Amino acid sequence: MKRVGQLLAAVTDPENLRLAFWKASKGKRAKADCRSFQESLDTNLGALRADLLAGQVRVGDYHYFTVHDPKKRTICAAQFRERVLHHALMNVCEPVLERAAVFDSYACRQGKGQLAAVRRAESYARRYGWFLKMDVRKYFDSVDHTVLRGLLRRKFKDGAVLALFDQVLASYQTAPGRGLPIGNLTSQHFANFYLAPLDRFIKEHLGRGAYVRYMDDFVVWGESGADLRGVWREVEAFLAAELRLALKPNVGLNRTAFGMDFLGYRVFPQELRLARRSRLRFARKFRRYECEWVAGRWTELQLQQRMQALVAFTLHARSRPWRRHVLHRFGVVANGLEPRDSRRQLEQLERQRQELPVSEPQQQQPGQQEQQHRVPGCPRPSSSGVLDDAQADPAAILSPGVSFRGE
Repeated sequence: MKRVGQLLAAVTDPENLRLAFWKASKGKRAKADCRSFQESLDTNLGALRADLLAGQVRVGDYHYFTVHDPKKRTICAAQFRERVLHHALMNVCEPVLERAAVFDSYACRQGKGQLAAVRRAESYARRYGWFLKMDVRKYFDSVDHTVLRGLLRRKFKDGAVLALFDQVLASYQTAPGRGLPIGNLTSQHFANFYLAPLDRFIKEHLGRGAYVRYMDDFVVWGESGADLRGVWREVEAFLAAELRLALKPNVGLNRTAFGMDFLGYRVFPQELRLARRSRLRFARKFRRYECEWVAGRWTELQLQQRMQALVAFTLHARSRPWRRHVLHRFGVVANGLEPRDSRRQLEQLERQRQELPVSEPQQQQPGQQEQQHRVPGCPRPSSSGVLDDAQADPAAILSPGVSFRGE
Protein backbone atom coordinates (compact mmCIF):
# COMPACT_ATOMS: atom_id res chain seq x y z
CA MET A 1 0.00 0.00 0.00
CA LYS A 2 1.29 3.46 -0.88
CA ARG A 3 2.38 5.68 1.97
CA VAL A 4 0.20 8.67 2.75
CA GLY A 5 1.55 12.22 2.87
CA GLN A 6 0.43 15.85 2.96
CA LEU A 7 -1.60 15.35 6.15
CA LEU A 8 -0.55 18.31 8.29
CA ALA A 9 -2.85 20.67 6.44
CA ALA A 10 -5.80 18.39 7.18
CA VAL A 11 -4.77 18.05 10.84
CA THR A 12 -4.52 21.82 11.33
CA ASP A 13 -7.68 22.65 9.39
CA PRO A 14 -9.87 24.84 11.67
CA GLU A 15 -12.90 22.61 11.15
CA ASN A 16 -10.88 19.53 12.10
CA LEU A 17 -9.66 21.26 15.26
CA ARG A 18 -13.24 22.19 16.18
CA LEU A 19 -14.31 18.58 15.66
CA ALA A 20 -11.38 17.47 17.83
CA PHE A 21 -12.49 19.83 20.61
CA TRP A 22 -16.05 18.47 20.42
CA LYS A 23 -14.81 14.87 20.72
CA ALA A 24 -12.37 15.66 23.53
CA SER A 25 -15.07 17.50 25.50
CA LYS A 26 -17.65 14.69 25.42
CA GLY A 27 -18.40 13.85 29.04
CA LYS A 28 -15.89 16.49 30.21
CA ARG A 29 -17.90 19.72 29.93
CA ALA A 30 -18.17 20.07 33.71
CA LYS A 31 -14.41 19.88 34.25
CA ALA A 32 -12.49 23.09 34.85
CA ASP A 33 -9.85 22.59 32.14
CA CYS A 34 -12.52 21.94 29.50
CA ARG A 35 -14.57 24.98 30.56
CA SER A 36 -11.46 27.17 30.58
CA PHE A 37 -10.50 26.02 27.06
CA GLN A 38 -14.03 26.58 25.79
CA GLU A 39 -14.31 30.10 27.18
CA SER A 40 -11.71 31.26 24.64
CA LEU A 41 -12.27 28.51 22.11
CA ASP A 42 -11.28 30.37 18.94
CA THR A 43 -8.17 31.81 20.57
CA ASN A 44 -7.07 28.46 22.01
CA LEU A 45 -7.67 26.57 18.77
CA GLY A 46 -5.82 29.26 16.85
CA ALA A 47 -2.84 29.00 19.21
CA LEU A 48 -2.82 25.20 18.89
CA ARG A 49 -2.94 25.50 15.11
CA ALA A 50 -0.02 27.95 15.11
CA ASP A 51 2.06 25.66 17.33
CA LEU A 52 1.34 22.68 15.07
CA LEU A 53 2.35 24.56 11.92
CA ALA A 54 5.53 25.80 13.63
CA GLY A 55 6.37 22.32 14.96
CA GLN A 56 6.48 23.63 18.53
CA VAL A 57 3.51 21.92 20.15
CA ARG A 58 4.06 20.71 23.70
CA VAL A 59 3.09 17.17 24.75
CA GLY A 60 3.62 14.90 27.75
CA ASP A 61 2.20 17.01 30.58
CA TYR A 62 0.44 14.08 32.27
CA HIS A 63 -1.47 13.69 35.50
CA TYR A 64 -0.87 10.19 36.88
CA PHE A 65 -3.26 8.13 38.97
CA THR A 66 -3.80 4.44 39.69
CA VAL A 67 -6.89 2.30 39.18
CA HIS A 68 -7.48 -1.28 40.36
CA ASP A 69 -10.26 -2.44 38.05
CA PRO A 70 -9.81 -5.24 37.16
CA LYS A 71 -6.09 -5.02 37.95
CA LYS A 72 -3.67 -2.31 39.01
CA ARG A 73 -2.90 0.16 36.21
CA THR A 74 -1.24 3.55 36.08
CA ILE A 75 -3.33 5.97 34.02
CA CYS A 76 -1.77 8.99 32.30
CA ALA A 77 -4.31 11.78 31.85
CA ALA A 78 -3.06 14.40 29.40
CA GLN A 79 -3.99 18.07 29.70
CA PHE A 80 -7.14 19.04 27.82
CA ARG A 81 -5.25 20.93 25.13
CA GLU A 82 -3.18 17.84 24.36
CA ARG A 83 -6.30 15.67 24.21
CA VAL A 84 -7.65 18.02 21.54
CA LEU A 85 -4.36 17.50 19.67
CA HIS A 86 -4.71 13.70 19.90
CA HIS A 87 -8.22 13.83 18.46
CA ALA A 88 -7.11 16.16 15.68
CA LEU A 89 -4.36 13.70 14.74
CA MET A 90 -6.57 10.63 14.86
CA ASN A 91 -9.41 12.26 12.90
CA VAL A 92 -7.04 12.34 9.95
CA CYS A 93 -4.72 9.38 10.61
CA GLU A 94 -7.14 6.76 11.91
CA PRO A 95 -8.44 5.83 8.40
CA VAL A 96 -4.84 5.07 7.36
CA LEU A 97 -4.32 2.82 10.39
CA GLU A 98 -7.72 1.22 9.78
CA ARG A 99 -6.65 0.01 6.34
CA ALA A 100 -3.87 -2.02 7.98
CA ALA A 101 -6.34 -3.96 10.16
CA VAL A 102 -7.87 -7.36 9.37
CA PHE A 103 -11.57 -8.06 9.83
CA ASP A 104 -11.13 -10.00 13.09
CA SER A 105 -9.11 -7.30 14.85
CA TYR A 106 -11.24 -5.55 17.49
CA ALA A 107 -10.92 -2.56 19.87
CA CYS A 108 -10.67 1.13 18.88
CA ARG A 109 -12.60 0.49 15.66
CA GLN A 110 -16.11 1.47 14.59
CA GLY A 111 -18.48 -1.45 15.23
CA LYS A 112 -15.64 -3.57 16.59
CA GLY A 113 -16.14 -3.32 20.32
CA GLN A 114 -15.89 -5.82 23.14
CA LEU A 115 -19.26 -7.47 22.59
CA ALA A 116 -18.65 -7.86 18.85
CA ALA A 117 -15.40 -9.69 19.62
CA VAL A 118 -17.15 -11.99 22.10
CA ARG A 119 -19.94 -12.81 19.63
CA ARG A 120 -17.35 -13.62 16.97
CA ALA A 121 -15.57 -15.90 19.44
CA GLU A 122 -18.90 -17.63 20.14
CA SER A 123 -19.38 -18.35 16.46
CA TYR A 124 -15.94 -19.96 16.18
CA ALA A 125 -16.49 -21.96 19.39
CA ARG A 126 -19.53 -23.58 17.75
CA ARG A 127 -17.48 -24.65 14.71
CA TYR A 128 -14.20 -25.88 16.22
CA GLY A 129 -13.33 -28.35 18.93
CA TRP A 130 -10.20 -26.70 20.36
CA PHE A 131 -8.99 -23.18 21.17
CA LEU A 132 -5.61 -21.57 21.86
CA LYS A 133 -5.88 -18.34 23.87
CA MET A 134 -2.84 -16.08 24.24
CA ASP A 135 -2.09 -12.73 25.85
CA VAL A 136 0.94 -10.44 25.60
CA ARG A 137 2.88 -9.91 28.80
CA LYS A 138 2.68 -6.28 30.07
CA TYR A 139 1.66 -5.16 26.61
CA PHE A 140 1.45 -1.35 26.89
CA ASP A 141 4.67 -1.23 28.92
CA SER A 142 6.47 -3.45 26.39
CA VAL A 143 5.70 -1.71 23.07
CA ASP A 144 9.05 -0.94 21.44
CA HIS A 145 9.30 2.65 20.15
CA THR A 146 11.80 1.79 17.42
CA VAL A 147 9.60 -0.97 16.02
CA LEU A 148 6.48 1.21 16.22
CA ARG A 149 8.21 4.12 14.47
CA GLY A 150 9.24 1.76 11.69
CA LEU A 151 5.67 0.49 11.28
CA LEU A 152 4.29 4.03 11.19
CA ARG A 153 6.81 5.05 8.52
CA ARG A 154 5.54 2.26 6.30
CA LYS A 155 2.12 3.95 6.30
CA PHE A 156 2.93 7.67 6.52
CA LYS A 157 5.44 9.87 4.72
CA ASP A 158 4.40 13.28 6.07
CA GLY A 159 7.46 14.40 8.06
CA ALA A 160 5.54 16.82 10.29
CA VAL A 161 2.98 14.19 11.32
CA LEU A 162 5.70 11.60 11.92
CA ALA A 163 7.53 14.14 14.09
CA LEU A 164 4.34 14.58 16.15
CA PHE A 165 4.08 10.80 16.55
CA ASP A 166 7.72 10.71 17.70
CA GLN A 167 7.05 13.47 20.26
CA VAL A 168 4.07 11.62 21.71
CA LEU A 169 6.07 8.38 21.94
CA ALA A 170 9.04 10.10 23.57
CA SER A 171 6.79 11.70 26.21
CA TYR A 172 6.44 8.43 28.12
CA GLN A 173 8.71 5.46 28.86
CA THR A 174 8.55 2.54 31.25
CA ALA A 175 12.04 1.48 30.15
CA PRO A 176 14.45 3.04 27.65
CA GLY A 177 12.63 3.15 24.31
CA ARG A 178 9.56 1.24 25.52
CA GLY A 179 6.02 1.89 26.70
CA LEU A 180 2.77 3.62 25.78
CA PRO A 181 0.84 5.81 28.24
CA ILE A 182 -2.48 4.18 29.14
CA GLY A 183 -5.17 6.81 28.80
CA ASN A 184 -4.06 8.54 25.60
CA LEU A 185 -6.26 8.25 22.52
CA THR A 186 -3.13 7.88 20.41
CA SER A 187 -1.92 5.01 22.63
CA GLN A 188 -5.09 3.00 21.97
CA HIS A 189 -4.68 3.30 18.20
CA PHE A 190 -0.91 2.73 18.29
CA ALA A 191 -1.34 -0.37 20.46
CA ASN A 192 -3.94 -1.87 18.14
CA PHE A 193 -1.87 -1.02 15.06
CA TYR A 194 1.32 -2.47 16.60
CA LEU A 195 -0.09 -6.01 16.45
CA ALA A 196 -1.35 -5.73 12.85
CA PRO A 197 1.72 -7.69 11.62
CA LEU A 198 0.76 -10.49 14.04
CA ASP A 199 -2.75 -10.58 12.53
CA ARG A 200 -1.31 -10.95 9.04
CA PHE A 201 1.16 -13.59 10.19
CA ILE A 202 -1.52 -15.77 11.77
CA LYS A 203 -4.11 -15.38 9.02
CA GLU A 204 -1.88 -15.36 5.94
CA HIS A 205 1.37 -17.14 6.84
CA LEU A 206 -0.15 -19.74 9.18
CA GLY A 207 -3.45 -19.85 7.27
CA ARG A 208 -5.63 -19.62 10.38
CA GLY A 209 -9.00 -18.16 9.46
CA ALA A 210 -10.59 -18.82 12.87
CA TYR A 211 -8.89 -16.03 14.77
CA VAL A 212 -10.02 -13.10 16.95
CA ARG A 213 -7.91 -10.40 18.58
CA TYR A 214 -9.07 -7.72 21.01
CA MET A 215 -6.06 -5.48 21.67
CA ASP A 216 -3.45 -7.91 23.10
CA ASP A 217 -5.85 -10.79 23.87
CA PHE A 218 -6.12 -13.16 20.91
CA VAL A 219 -7.51 -16.62 20.22
CA VAL A 220 -6.96 -19.21 17.47
CA TRP A 221 -9.34 -22.13 16.97
CA GLY A 222 -8.54 -25.55 15.48
CA GLU A 223 -9.51 -29.20 15.36
CA SER A 224 -6.84 -30.64 17.65
CA GLY A 225 -4.61 -29.68 20.53
CA ALA A 226 -1.47 -30.96 18.78
CA ASP A 227 -2.19 -28.74 15.79
CA LEU A 228 -2.60 -25.64 17.96
CA ARG A 229 0.61 -26.36 19.87
CA GLY A 230 2.47 -25.74 16.63
CA VAL A 231 0.66 -22.40 16.25
CA TRP A 232 1.67 -21.51 19.81
CA ARG A 233 5.38 -22.05 19.03
CA GLU A 234 5.19 -20.09 15.77
CA VAL A 235 3.42 -17.13 17.36
CA GLU A 236 5.82 -17.01 20.30
CA ALA A 237 8.81 -16.91 17.95
CA PHE A 238 7.24 -14.24 15.73
CA LEU A 239 6.43 -11.94 18.64
CA ALA A 240 9.98 -12.18 20.02
CA ALA A 241 11.74 -11.70 16.67
CA GLU A 242 9.54 -9.13 14.93
CA LEU A 243 7.77 -7.15 17.67
CA ARG A 244 10.05 -7.74 20.69
CA LEU A 245 7.18 -8.97 22.83
CA ALA A 246 6.62 -12.01 25.03
CA LEU A 247 3.52 -14.06 25.79
CA LYS A 248 2.16 -14.41 29.29
CA PRO A 249 2.88 -17.88 30.69
CA ASN A 250 -0.84 -18.62 31.25
CA VAL A 251 -1.54 -19.65 27.65
CA GLY A 252 -4.88 -21.46 27.41
CA LEU A 253 -5.17 -24.61 25.27
CA ASN A 254 -8.32 -26.66 25.74
CA ARG A 255 -11.52 -27.99 24.22
CA THR A 256 -14.17 -25.40 23.41
CA ALA A 257 -16.78 -27.53 25.18
CA PHE A 258 -15.06 -26.75 28.51
CA GLY A 259 -15.48 -23.01 28.03
CA MET A 260 -13.01 -20.16 27.56
CA ASP A 261 -12.60 -16.93 29.56
CA PHE A 262 -12.56 -14.02 27.11
CA LEU A 263 -13.09 -10.30 27.81
CA GLY A 264 -15.01 -10.88 31.03
CA TYR A 265 -17.23 -13.67 29.73
CA ARG A 266 -17.08 -17.46 29.71
CA VAL A 267 -17.59 -18.54 26.10
CA PHE A 268 -19.17 -21.94 25.42
CA PRO A 269 -20.29 -23.33 22.06
CA GLN A 270 -23.99 -22.92 22.92
CA GLU A 271 -24.08 -20.15 25.51
CA LEU A 272 -22.34 -17.20 27.09
CA ARG A 273 -21.80 -16.93 30.84
CA LEU A 274 -20.05 -14.47 33.11
CA ALA A 275 -16.43 -15.23 33.94
CA ARG A 276 -15.63 -15.77 37.61
CA ARG A 277 -13.72 -12.48 37.82
CA SER A 278 -16.71 -10.62 36.37
CA ARG A 279 -19.05 -12.17 38.94
CA LEU A 280 -16.79 -11.13 41.80
CA ARG A 281 -16.45 -7.65 40.36
CA PHE A 282 -20.22 -7.35 39.97
CA ALA A 283 -20.91 -8.37 43.59
CA ARG A 284 -18.21 -6.07 44.96
CA LYS A 285 -19.44 -3.04 43.03
CA PHE A 286 -23.10 -3.81 43.80
CA ARG A 287 -22.40 -3.78 47.54
CA ARG A 288 -20.32 -0.59 47.32
CA TYR A 289 -22.97 1.24 45.28
CA GLU A 290 -25.69 0.33 47.78
CA CYS A 291 -23.55 1.49 50.69
CA GLU A 292 -22.97 4.86 48.99
CA TRP A 293 -26.73 5.29 48.51
CA VAL A 294 -27.74 4.17 52.01
CA ALA A 295 -25.14 6.49 53.55
CA GLY A 296 -26.66 9.39 51.62
CA ARG A 297 -23.50 10.14 49.64
CA TRP A 298 -25.26 9.35 46.35
CA THR A 299 -28.66 10.45 45.12
CA GLU A 300 -31.02 7.92 43.59
CA LEU A 301 -30.18 9.30 40.15
CA GLN A 302 -26.46 8.68 40.71
CA LEU A 303 -27.25 5.18 41.96
CA GLN A 304 -29.43 4.45 38.92
CA GLN A 305 -26.75 5.56 36.48
CA ARG A 306 -24.08 3.39 38.03
CA MET A 307 -26.33 0.37 38.51
CA GLN A 308 -27.52 0.51 34.91
CA ALA A 309 -23.95 0.55 33.64
CA LEU A 310 -23.03 -2.31 35.98
CA VAL A 311 -25.97 -4.51 35.01
CA ALA A 312 -25.72 -3.77 31.28
CA PHE A 313 -22.55 -5.85 31.00
CA THR A 314 -24.26 -8.90 32.52
CA LEU A 315 -27.36 -8.86 30.31
CA HIS A 316 -25.52 -10.34 27.33
CA ALA A 317 -24.70 -13.52 29.26
CA ARG A 318 -26.83 -16.13 31.03
CA SER A 319 -26.67 -14.25 34.32
CA ARG A 320 -30.17 -13.93 35.74
CA PRO A 321 -29.63 -16.59 38.48
CA TRP A 322 -26.45 -14.82 39.50
CA ARG A 323 -28.15 -11.43 39.76
CA ARG A 324 -30.92 -13.00 41.90
CA HIS A 325 -28.25 -14.51 44.13
CA VAL A 326 -26.49 -11.17 44.59
CA LEU A 327 -29.77 -9.42 45.33
CA HIS A 328 -30.81 -11.85 48.06
CA ARG A 329 -27.36 -12.15 49.60
CA PHE A 330 -26.10 -8.57 49.48
CA GLY A 331 -29.23 -6.41 49.14
CA VAL A 332 -29.91 -3.63 51.63
CA VAL A 333 -32.49 -5.59 53.64
CA ALA A 334 -30.33 -8.72 53.62
CA ASN A 335 -27.59 -6.74 55.38
CA GLY A 336 -29.91 -5.55 58.13
CA LEU A 337 -30.18 -2.00 56.80
CA GLU A 338 -33.37 -0.11 56.09
CA PRO A 339 -33.92 2.41 53.31
CA ARG A 340 -34.36 6.03 54.25
CA ASP A 341 -38.11 5.84 53.45
CA SER A 342 -39.72 2.90 55.26
CA ARG A 343 -42.29 0.61 53.62
CA ARG A 344 -45.05 2.15 55.78
CA GLN A 345 -44.14 5.65 54.61
CA LEU A 346 -44.12 4.54 51.00
CA GLU A 347 -47.53 2.86 51.35
CA GLN A 348 -48.97 5.98 52.99
CA LEU A 349 -47.64 8.18 50.19
CA GLU A 350 -49.11 5.81 47.61
CA ARG A 351 -52.55 6.02 49.27
CA GLN A 352 -52.35 9.79 49.31
CA ARG A 353 -51.46 9.81 45.66
CA GLN A 354 -54.44 7.62 44.78
CA GLU A 355 -56.83 9.85 46.77
CA LEU A 356 -55.83 13.01 44.88
CA PRO A 357 -58.21 14.15 42.11
CA VAL A 358 -56.88 13.48 38.62
CA SER A 359 -56.96 17.18 37.72
CA GLU A 360 -54.94 18.29 40.75
CA PRO A 361 -51.18 18.05 40.80
CA GLN A 362 -49.65 15.99 43.54
CA GLN A 363 -48.01 17.92 46.35
CA GLN A 364 -44.58 16.73 47.28
CA GLN A 365 -44.31 15.88 50.98
CA PRO A 366 -41.42 17.20 53.10
CA GLY A 367 -38.51 14.79 52.90
CA GLN A 368 -40.18 12.82 50.13
CA GLN A 369 -38.08 12.15 47.06
CA GLU A 370 -39.57 13.23 43.78
CA GLN A 371 -41.81 10.54 42.29
CA GLN A 372 -40.82 9.19 38.89
CA HIS A 373 -43.46 9.34 36.18
CA ARG A 374 -44.17 6.10 34.36
CA VAL A 375 -46.44 4.82 31.65
CA PRO A 376 -49.51 3.01 33.05
CA GLY A 377 -49.21 -0.74 32.67
CA CYS A 378 -45.40 -0.71 32.58
CA PRO A 379 -43.41 -2.36 35.38
CA ARG A 380 -42.27 0.09 38.05
CA PRO A 381 -38.47 0.48 38.13
CA SER A 382 -36.58 -0.18 41.30
CA SER A 383 -34.80 2.57 43.19
CA SER A 384 -31.71 1.62 41.21
CA GLY A 385 -33.65 2.04 37.98
CA VAL A 386 -32.60 -1.40 36.70
CA LEU A 387 -35.01 -3.82 35.06
CA ASP A 388 -34.14 -7.44 34.45
CA ASP A 389 -34.62 -9.24 31.17
CA ALA A 390 -37.64 -10.86 32.89
CA GLN A 391 -39.27 -7.63 34.08
CA ALA A 392 -42.23 -9.24 35.82
CA ASP A 393 -40.03 -11.03 38.36
CA PRO A 394 -39.22 -8.61 41.23
CA ALA A 395 -36.57 -10.88 42.64
CA ALA A 396 -34.61 -10.58 39.41
CA ILE A 397 -34.48 -6.77 39.68
CA LEU A 398 -31.47 -5.36 41.48
CA SER A 399 -33.22 -2.74 43.60
CA PRO A 400 -31.54 -1.50 46.78
CA GLY A 401 -33.89 -0.73 49.61
CA VAL A 402 -36.69 -3.06 48.50
CA SER A 403 -37.81 -5.92 50.71
CA PHE A 404 -39.27 -9.19 49.46
CA ARG A 405 -40.59 -10.35 52.81
CA GLY A 406 -43.78 -11.62 51.21
CA GLU A 407 -41.95 -14.29 49.18
